[in-house]
Amino acid sequence: MELKNFMEKLVMEKLDIVINANPSMCNCQRCRYDVAALALNSLPTRYVATSSGATYTKINSLDQQFHVDIISAITQAIRLVKKNPHH
Repeated sequence: MELKNFMEKLVMEKLDIVINANPSMCNCQRCRYDVAALALNSLPTRYVATSSGATYTKINSLDQQFHVDIISAITQAIRLVKKNPHH
């Protein structure tokens, strides 16, 4: 059994889409991780420990507002990282 933050998986799945939509954003690994970390810190955690928990969380992730919140958090994180990149 493993403990996972399902939100991390969802953010990483959407990260490329949102970064590619912002061509002035640096795409280096450091900036990508900074964006992901900032976005995850602003979103609620969704820990799962079993496959049934993962299924329940995945069903909840289908909600449109859930996706909007993730994209919004990534977009805000991109703005912050662009202003102060660490590379």
